[in-house]
Amino acid sequence: LVIPKAYELDGTAEEKEEEPDISVEEKYESKIPGDLKEHIPAPKPKKKLIIIGSGAFLIIVCLIIYLIWSTGNFTSLELEKSIAVLPFDNLSSDEEQAWFSDGITDVIINQLSKISDLRVLGRTSTLKYKEKEEKKSISEIGEELGVNFIIEGTVQRQGNQMRISVQLIRAINEDHLWSELYDREWQDIFITQSEIAQLIADELKVIITPEEKQLIEKIPTADLAAYDAYLKGQFYWRKLTQNDLETAMQYFELAKDKDPEYALAYAGICDVWIGLQQMGYVSPAEAGPKAMAAVMRALELDSTYSEVHYTLALMNTWGMWDWKGGESAFKKAIALNPNHAEAHAYYSHLLNIVGRPKEAMEQIELALKLDPYNPLSKSLYGWDLIFVHQFDEAILVSREALEMDPTNPVALAALFEALHLTGSYEEAFEAGKLNYFNIYKDIVHAFDQGYAKAGYVGALNLAADTLVVQSKTTYVNPTEISILYALIGNKERALECLKQAYEVHDPNLPYLLLPIYDSLRNDPRFQDLCRKMNLPCKQI
Repeated sequence: LVIPKAYELDGTAEEKEEEPDISVEEKYESKIPGDLKEHIPAPKPKKKLIIIGSGAFLIIVCLIIYLIWSTGNFTSLELEKSIAVLPFDNLSSDEEQAWFSDGITDVIINQLSKISDLRVLGRTSTLKYKEKEEKKSISEIGEELGVNFIIEGTVQRQGNQMRISVQLIRAINEDHLWSELYDREWQDIFITQSEIAQLIADELKVIITPEEKQLIEKIPTADLAAYDAYLKGQFYWRKLTQNDLETAMQYFELAKDKDPEYALAYAGICDVWIGLQQMGYVSPAEAGPKAMAAVMRALELDSTYSEVHYTLALMNTWGMWDWKGGESAFKKAIALNPNHAEAHAYYSHLLNIVGRPKEAMEQIELALKLDPYNPLSKSLYGWDLIFVHQFDEAILVSREALEMDPTNPVALAALFEALHLTGSYEEAFEAGKLNYFNIYKDIVHAFDQGYAKAGYVGALNLAADTLVVQSKTTYVNPTEISILYALIGNKERALECLKQAYEVHDPNLPYLLLPIYDSLRNDPRFQDLCRKMNLPCKQI
């Protein structure tokens, strides 16, 4: 560095003549006797010194960065704004209050999910950490879930009093960024939930749009008894057994009776009817009209809820076979809640149904990023892979889903069909028997008897024939029977069942692009069915 001026102690500058840029060795070389010059080591190149100096500088910088990071002085802006809400612990002595802790967790997830600048993991992926015998550290949980921030907390409620404790933690170093204890009355629940969500967003420097702020601060009902009943309905609805669905229906109906203008109560009623129909407990003729009436009432009361549009999307797609209406509702649901993992997952199926597999894969990948340990999303992904003929991958994914939920009917059905399509008939036989037992418990003997007489084909054929007989006295999903006949090449019986499925408006009929129906595609009756349903007959 050449300094043009030298400064005296009194602060005045004195001009100095610049000296040529020469090395010390060159400057004093003339003064060294000639017989000693040859013993002077050659000067090292400056370039190497620069490289060594730069390397040392980088090491020091990296060390400083690491020290700052490990002490927690980096702001949240340095990390992706991704967060997981762990299930809140119920500190109430009454175990019946478990629905309350689950409800608070769900609402906080739902409130944060409305913020498009924040990636919020779905509740299903965090449930695995509830009441685990072996507790994992926050850093381990963050790494497993692929998020940078964790929320954990506790709730306690006695009568009209509640206590909610919340902590925001940076996962990588378990640094506690923010915590708060709320001792409030039950009537302040909506204000408290909104406050928690916005304070967390502020701490993470998350951008909240005016529209998102309005949604977060929205009060769903003025009747706290109705809200109580709604939370209990949600608690039982997720169990999906027939008894639990019926219990959930009672609570949603109670919420509706307490507040006839409570939109989410009607959306809950619709969800129960969809669950009863999809699980085969009631027929589409009974469930469909009631489900549609409930969701339309919810939409009429309040169209700003993502949950309402999501439920409408399910009804439009599988209940009404209205592909455009279904897609519009899915897009609206996702716009109102960009972190709605199951909306992305089911939207992927609609896209595959109408022959848009590339877009479908984009949606299911988003769903899995938002809720990686959700067995339903995994199971739906298995079907997406079957649509695009990736059968080996579908088998792996379906088995992963079954590790999470061993009786998941969506995963069992996908595994059965994927194994069949790869020619793994022995494994397909076991998977098929388990799948149909999960839906029709007295069908196992038909699989075994048919297999004993005529092997794998005999097993599927006798199972299908048995279901046909059962359908004379009770509702049996005709699409399920058509699949069995199609897999063994009985085209006539398969087409007959598909015709029946169309007549009863079977919600599973839209999956006509699945490869299990490839043997039927050139038949005019199958092509006519596709035209009537406004669906492509072949992959585009």
